[in-house]
Amino acid sequence: MRTEHTPDDLPGRAFYKLMTSLVVPRPIAWVSTTSESGVDNLAPHSFFTISCTEPPIVQFTSVGRKDSLRNAEATGEFVVNLATEPLQDQINASGTDYPPHVSEFDALGIEREASTAVRPPRVAGSPAAVECALHSTLRLGDSTVVFGRVLNVAVDESVVVDGLPEVTRLRPMARLGRNEWSTLGEVRAIDRIPYAP
Repeated sequence: MRTEHTPDDLPGRAFYKLMTSLVVPRPIAWVSTTSESGVDNLAPHSFFTISCTEPPIVQFTSVGRKDSLRNAEATGEFVVNLATEPLQDQINASGTDYPPHVSEFDALGIEREASTAVRPPRVAGSPAAVECALHSTLRLGDSTVVFGRVLNVAVDESVVVDGLPEVTRLRPMARLGRNEWSTLGEVRAIDRIPYAP
């Protein structure tokens, strides 16, 4: 037996809570931006993925008009820092709704590192950062999808095996439903099966 719901059955954030409990795990874009006045912002966004391979484009969704969105629109740049297990408490704390004139880097004591291709800083403690130029945005209801053309990827050598980042060394975090987070868990390698007539 199943319980069924429509968006009309669960008004407000109730349907959002249902959806975010089902679409799991979700990778986290820990987005750093710099405002036009020079304030560095840092915030987690759990609607994040790759949207194109050629050219390389990533996307995150701002639910509401968050500082990450406003700054990216104003300056045309942002950085996606990998959200990892050792940084979980800082990642969660950076989701606090600080006012735009307060930098999460400064408020939380998070160390900056200069980016190579864009103005917003990288998180020094994150093992990987994806530097982006704003490609476009798409408004969908109360949310905005932010597309970034990847200009540079910086990966700490300590997490690289055979030329590529190795997931157990990266230790990525993911968001689940409610206030739940997850770590990597079991990893299983399985080859794709080619079609052979």
